[in-house]
Amino acid sequence: MKPSRQQPQKLPAEDAAAGQLAPEPEETPSHPSDTAPAAGHTVDRSLDYDYSNFFWGAGDDSFDILEPFEEWYREARPAGYYLFGLPMQTAPATRIDIIETKTNKKLKNLINLASYNYLGLSYRPEVIEAVIEATRKYGSGASGSPILSGTIELHDELALKIAAFKKKEQALIFPSGYSANLGVIAGLMRSGDLVVTDQYAHASIVDGIILSKADVRYFRHNSAADLERKLKGFKGKKLVIVEGVYSMDGDLAKLPEIVEASRRQGARIMIDEAHSTFLFGKNGRGVTEHFGLEDEVDIHFGTFSKTLGGIGGFVAGSKALITYLKGFARSRVFSCALPPGVAAGLIRALEIVQAEPELRTRLWGNVEFMQDLLRKGGVDIGDSQSQVIPIMVRDDDRIFKIAEELIHEGVYLNPVRYPAVGKHRSRFRISITAGHTRQDLAEAAEIITRVLERYGLCR
Repeated sequence: MKPSRQQPQKLPAEDAAAGQLAPEPEETPSHPSDTAPAAGHTVDRSLDYDYSNFFWGAGDDSFDILEPFEEWYREARPAGYYLFGLPMQTAPATRIDIIETKTNKKLKNLINLASYNYLGLSYRPEVIEAVIEATRKYGSGASGSPILSGTIELHDELALKIAAFKKKEQALIFPSGYSANLGVIAGLMRSGDLVVTDQYAHASIVDGIILSKADVRYFRHNSAADLERKLKGFKGKKLVIVEGVYSMDGDLAKLPEIVEASRRQGARIMIDEAHSTFLFGKNGRGVTEHFGLEDEVDIHFGTFSKTLGGIGGFVAGSKALITYLKGFARSRVFSCALPPGVAAGLIRALEIVQAEPELRTRLWGNVEFMQDLLRKGGVDIGDSQSQVIPIMVRDDDRIFKIAEELIHEGVYLNPVRYPAVGKHRSRFRISITAGHTRQDLAEAAEIITRVLERYGLCR
């Protein structure tokens, strides 16, 4: 990379803008080969830099950082960054076609392990038909904020059905899961209050806390003892926020211990069930149902983009909570409401979730099958307890080369590196769905194991 007139400055991990604000534990490579390229594999030195180097920069003009970033990105993109956002030419089903933008070639019939769509609902004919019918009747968009002209009867129906499903007094619908976390946290908490959240909290949780101007403390991942230490001694309003399933590791919140510690310290509890609502528990109500703690958690958050295959977010809780948030959740008040077709598709998808519990049974069978295959192949999948299965690589440079080989051998997986995870914690994230066949999964596991073995990453 050529020197530029403005040298980018290093960004400390705790100041990253994408969610990893909590200090990361130090990790050493799990294999000697993690520290050097495998034989025959070279590492592009443009990857010595990443987004953190361009967060701050010298100069008096806000645009001074653009030129050095663009100069770096011209080299970094073909070295691996092009793998993000590859255009898909099919529905996000279990087999897909994509355009590889580095060569502009079409790659066909890849096994898709990257899309959420956990129950395969986004491409169900009944859901698609509901979207089409509602679009014909109501048009393509809501054309207004929910508090002004944007509320359509489908939005109210969806909110009522979500509240009934979650067994809560009321629910509030947001245009995205990200905006729901922002709206709830910043709408409820204020300067001088305290929010304590897990060190692996999602970026939307972190950004909601920043907007609220509340004090924030991060506790060690899933450590109720550390959570209680962070809560102790604070006099004032306290909110604890955890996730049901952690989206990059696939493990569950240790909710019983966390609830107990929070209650002892007089803190309210919010749970982000983006990756667990509609899946966990006897009726699919989430990790809170799984642990029998639905009534012990004060604020229930969820998304529609993961299991229901649509877009949007919701919060469910008491009538008083929802009434207050209708006025103070700015990310909802000042956003356009969900398109009517999307709302109709979500209603139909929720009906399918409730009518076909066998979809969840099929999903969990697939999860157990895939985890067993990967573990037997010596693949490090961390502590996954869910349909989210990390493939731990812990090599920020070589992960791009591995991703290229996986895609060209028939498996579509996205490389995940900083800032989505901490430095030297790079990985792939598998999303298992009810739609995958055992043949799909067996073929994918064989390809993943074969490619990782070339890099010395199988135990």
